[in-house]
Amino acid sequence: MPKRLSFQLYSARNFQPWDKLLAHLSRCGYAEVEGYGDPAIYGEAAKFRDLLDANGLTMPTGHVFPLATFETRRKKVVQIARTLGMHALYCPYVPPNEQPQSGAGWKAWGKRLAAVAHEMREEGLAFGWHNHDFEFVKLKDGSFPIEWIFDGGPLLDWECDIAWVAFAKQNPLKWIRSHGERITAVHLKDNARPGENADQHGQTDVGAGTLKWPAIFSALKNTRTLHHVVEHDNPKDAFRFARNSFRFVSSM
Repeated sequence: MPKRLSFQLYSARNFQPWDKLLAHLSRCGYAEVEGYGDPAIYGEAAKFRDLLDANGLTMPTGHVFPLATFETRRKKVVQIARTLGMHALYCPYVPPNEQPQSGAGWKAWGKRLAAVAHEMREEGLAFGWHNHDFEFVKLKDGSFPIEWIFDGGPLLDWECDIAWVAFAKQNPLKWIRSHGERITAVHLKDNARPGENADQHGQTDVGAGTLKWPAIFSALKNTRTLHHVVEHDNPKDAFRFARNSFRFVSSM
């Protein structure tokens, strides 16, 4: 298993307060957490850092702000990252109404990300892109948005959300092997079997779904992956999900 396993706090956004959740993660054996764009985390970063310290947890990565926030509030982003102890930031999403419809549009998006990556690296922070499924849906010319993003940002890191790649009916192993030099973090998320867990975004505990984890972990050994982040977009019980997923990954 990974030496240090992380938990994406977005998975537990509906299971407050944070102090109880963090204590539970520590008891499960997690060493790290990954932040997301919750004002309770970033609005009072120093207080949240105290909670992390009290539970023996660190927050080395953040799946954080919209691209525009990085572009217009650089100093604030850096301040928050340093307060929480983050050293790698991943831009998480582009809303449907802003998603380009062509390769040229996605390449331009990649160039914007590349410009932010340059600025973040000047501050001593790594920066990359976190995928969903839409980057792996073919454009009219048969190419993939993810290819154009990386073409526009040749030095971008990648936080690979493995379940979203599979959800788009792509083979995660293919993409891990072809772009593994970019991968510095992964989201360990599992898709439920067809027809199951519709009330949980079609997701399940890591190891209880359809992804082929032994092969995936084997492929990840040939990448630069530093952070393995357990995630579920809408679990019925975040405490159970955290516990069961940690046990599974620990057994690998």
